[in-house]
Amino acid sequence: MQYMLLIYFEEQDLAEGEREACYEESMRLIRELNSTGQFLAAAPLHPVSTATSVRVRDGKRLLTDGPFAETREQLGGYFLVEARHLDEALDIAGRIPGARFGTIEVRPVIGLAGMPGPSPATELAGARA
Repeated sequence: MQYMLLIYFEEQDLAEGEREACYEESMRLIRELNSTGQFLAAAPLHPVSTATSVRVRDGKRLLTDGPFAETREQLGGYFLVEARHLDEALDIAGRIPGARFGTIEVRPVIGLAGMPGPSPATELAGARA
């Protein structure tokens, strides 16, 4: 089963050096998960100040700079993994560096029938990890 591991933390709490160290540690985890066939995708996100929220109301698209909701922690990145069960996904979530200073939300992914598989570019990117 696929699980989305959403990484939330307070962006301003990490100095640039700490952020880079987190990226390096995350890459080690990605390589390990890739070697066991559990890695599907992962990426850090640019700061929330670069976000644009889109809503459609009464057929009109409404744009707002920034995130959908004001919260103490912001979505900073994600891992998409393959795990046999929730406990295995929770174990992986606990190994994500952001778990030490933020929160990892673990959610099972609903597989919809007829959804296309990864594109060749996605598969190539995963092979490089």
